[in-house]
Amino acid sequence: MTFLYTSGFRAATQPDQRMINLWKHITTKSNWRIVQLPNGFFQTEYKDYDDKETWIDVTRRETMDGAEAAIDGSIEHYTKKLEFLKGPKVVKTFTD
Repeated sequence: MTFLYTSGFRAATQPDQRMINLWKHITTKSNWRIVQLPNGFFQTEYKDYDDKETWIDVTRRETMDGAEAAIDGSIEHYTKKLEFLKGPKVVKTFTD
C-alpha cells in the first residue's frame, strides 16, 4: 500500500462580512419562495441580498414537499456555517 503525502495544506479562509451577511439572509425562511415551472417542476428561489426585486434560483424538485425540504436543508446548511464561524465549541469535558 502506498501513501502519498503532500505539503500543500491550506487552511480554509474566513468568509468576508458580505458573505456572512448573505448566509444570514439565506437562513431566514421568509427570504425564500417556491415557483411552479411550466414543466410541472417546482423551483426554489431566495430573494437577492442587494436587489429585493430579484430572486436567485437554487434548485428544482418534482414535488412542492421536496422543494420545501430543499429550502429547509439549505437553511440548516447555512445555519451550521454561521455556527462554525464562532469557533470550536466544547462538546464534552472530562473530570477526575
